[in-house]
Amino acid sequence: MSIETVERDFQRKVSAKIRLESEGLQRYRVLTPFRFEDGDHLVIVLKKEGSHWLLTDEAHTYMRLTYDIEERYLEKSTRQNIISNALSEFQVLDRDRELVQFVKDERYGDSLYSFVQAILKISNVSFLSRERIRSTFKEDFQALLVENVPENQCTFDWKDSVHDPDGKYIIDCRINSMERPLFVQALSTDGATRDATITFLNFEKWNVPFRSMAIFEDQEKISRKVLARFTDICDRQFSSLVANRGRILEHLSETIRN
Repeated sequence: MSIETVERDFQRKVSAKIRLESEGLQRYRVLTPFRFEDGDHLVIVLKKEGSHWLLTDEAHTYMRLTYDIEERYLEKSTRQNIISNALSEFQVLDRDRELVQFVKDERYGDSLYSFVQAILKISNVSFLSRERIRSTFKEDFQALLVENVPENQCTFDWKDSVHDPDGKYIIDCRINSMERPLFVQALSTDGATRDATITFLNFEKWNVPFRSMAIFEDQEKISRKVLARFTDICDRQFSSLVANRGRILEHLSETIRN
């Protein structure tokens, strides 16, 4: 099949606006009208590898995702499920972060259609619904602590069985390597911040020795009054996880040593 015929198949099956631009021997840039949410066009290349033609994004889609999300967090369940489902649905390969689709039976247009759909669905990982964002925030919070605090010192969803046997005042993570354990809360909403304020106040009332720390999903989304009350009771807080990762790890290291 000639490259002109391939281009016409792309136009007929996907979009009349598609063009192929030669970039060397048996390699073509596929120019499409499809864009990511920020307005950038999808990166798609048609090239021959051995005896087979294939479509590739040359790892561009994953690279874009890591602008907003650390690569390690792409492997957590919620995001990874979205990516895996898209790859499976559209029969696209993940070849060490390069998305690849081999053209079978000269079905160029069908292959491009599936490839575009897979890229767009995977890119949506950056624009999850608010509910899903909160779920991945909690996963990311737990992953950060698991990776940087010894397992025998870290207890998630901890309750004080003496003062709170019913578990009304849960600590998201208790780090117990010190005389005064570190209570760490992961906060994404006004409600969660209010609950954390009440929880810390109760532990103070019970004369339980502890130090407190909070990591927000996005502190700017917490109302001023709620945040002001929480600030009065919390020893150390970080406005977000990803942007403050280094500071969080430094604080954890210093606190655990002391």
